[in-house]
Amino acid sequence: MKKNIKNIWGFLLNKGFITWGLLLLIWQTAAAINATEFLPGPYQTFLGGREILLNGVLFRYIGISFMRIFTGWILGMLLAIPMGLLIGQFGTVRRIFEPFINFFRFIPAIGFLTLFLMWLGVGEESKIALIVYASTFPIVINTIVGVVSINSITLHVAESQGATAAQIFFTVTIPASVPHIFTGIRLGLGGAIISVVAAEMLAAREGLGYLIYTSRLYFRTDWIFVGILTLGILGYTSDRLLRLFGRTVLRRFGVVDRK
Repeated sequence: MKKNIKNIWGFLLNKGFITWGLLLLIWQTAAAINATEFLPGPYQTFLGGREILLNGVLFRYIGISFMRIFTGWILGMLLAIPMGLLIGQFGTVRRIFEPFINFFRFIPAIGFLTLFLMWLGVGEESKIALIVYASTFPIVINTIVGVVSINSITLHVAESQGATAAQIFFTVTIPASVPHIFTGIRLGLGGAIISVVAAEMLAAREGLGYLIYTSRLYFRTDWIFVGILTLGILGYTSDRLLRLFGRTVLRRFGVVDRK
């Protein structure tokens, strides 16, 4: 009996059910001592979510935000991975560009929103540009780290076997850098989600960020919570799918999913 209880407890703990249960308990307790307009409880939030789910608003906003995130994130990868490989591979290029990277990576993406709006207009281009900016730096930096951290002995062994510089780059450098690149991609996804909220709050008419920002005008705190929870679920699900991709497709490159 004790063994079964221990096994059940271990399962609930490992799967995160205990964590989510404690979070809901704390949330409900805090909501019980506050007005619903100030802090709605889980059930009130569920009712508000059902309301905007049934009228189609929530699904539409999720789709719009997701497409912005996905587009900017993919473009960020296409830009950042080759850039990181190039900077990491050549010392001269690294010494030239590292100061720029270390300077701009500390400037939040939201700081450029006004400029992007002036340069690219209020359409999708400015929002995508902001997401590209936010997702690029984690991928670039992790790619550089992956290249420069390759064991020099491995490179010397490849050279001793008569491999050319191009062969070493494509058969040794890139495969050895994949775990770091994959970590950067996951971090870049987080940056993309954060930046899309900022962009939609200030320069959009649709999307989850717009929902969170404008719900205050109607005193619908429950809708604000719905938007926040939806973003969390979207990010969590996307990261889980990425981890699944990593441990099934990229395992041979040394990508390990530590649960």
